Amino acid sequence: MEEIISAFRLPGRAASCEPYGHGHVNRTFLLTLEDGSHYILQNVSRTAFHDIPKLMENFAAVTKALAAHGGDPRSCLHLVPTRDGRDYLLDASGEYWRMLDFIEDSVCLQSPETPEDFYQSAVAFGSFQRLLRDFPAETLYETIPRFHDTPDRYRKLHAAIDADVRGRAAGARREIDFALAREDAAGALQRLRDSGALPLRVTHNDTKLNNVMLDAKTRKALCVIDLDTVMPGLAAYDFGDSIRFGASTGAEDERDLSRVSLDLGLYRTFAEGFLPACGGLTGAELDSLPLGAKLMTLECGVRFLTDYLEGDAYFAVSRPEHNLDRARTQFKLVADMELKWDEMCAVIREIAAQ
Repeated sequence: MEEIISAFRLPGRAASCEPYGHGHVNRTFLLTLEDGSHYILQNVSRTAFHDIPKLMENFAAVTKALAAHGGDPRSCLHLVPTRDGRDYLLDASGEYWRMLDFIEDSVCLQSPETPEDFYQSAVAFGSFQRLLRDFPAETLYETIPRFHDTPDRYRKLHAAIDADVRGRAAGARREIDFALAREDAAGALQRLRDSGALPLRVTHNDTKLNNVMLDAKTRKALCVIDLDTVMPGLAAYDFGDSIRFGASTGAEDERDLSRVSLDLGLYRTFAEGFLPACGGLTGAELDSLPLGAKLMTLECGVRFLTDYLEGDAYFAVSRPEHNLDRARTQFKLVADMELKWDEMCAVIREIAAQ
């Protein structure tokens, strides 16, 4: 570790380097120098990401574009270069490392403690899209190819049903039928993207509250973090994934489905933060936001169901039907969104008209 740290251009000597945070993909460490200043050191996962140099090109280009807007230096991530001027280190064992300035006087929440916390995450992700509006999204590398290609997700589901390698399809017939009944509608965003009806944006693609740093004193949004999944996409992706995760009344793996529904109050709270912060969305993009909420939820349920049928190869599980439970919560949330569809659309129209 000393050799890795010494490869970066730091203003002093390291005093300690300890594991940090709750991430499940990259290994993250908090580096403290002898003068008390802090930095984040990360080992980027070669398992999750197959072309880390391209990923780091994305990372560097986007962070530089954000920094060019000025303001509070804590409002975006800053890479620390290596001694030879690179944005990352490839060590002798083939591992990739990067170093970032630590965002001082900030807090990262795993879940909102108040509706205001959810609102601030909306402001952060909306501002992220606004600040990168002029960035050529098409130049970004797809770190996870076809990540939100929902028709492709369905192709994989069909393959999993046909193979049925664990003999689980019969016990998941209700969930399979739910997903397949919505297959044609599930491709709506992809068709709009392919036709050019919706413009490409720089999207984050993992818009959970724990990827936003808040000011420790004011609890206002400071910075969006975890940029490894930044790719070309649609505004509806980021809006939709936030609603899927943050406006559900139940946990992602809740077994009691009576506890799972769309909280329209939280849906409105997020929309009230996201739309003004983002600004400049086209009429077609505004219309697509409720669709994003529904289809990102459906897509996630299809992914959980596919993994369950394939034998839990992708998502970590702690019980035999864990992924099936996750699929059920997503499908219950989709069903509730269908019941509340008119209200969801009305909220967007109302806020957009203000």
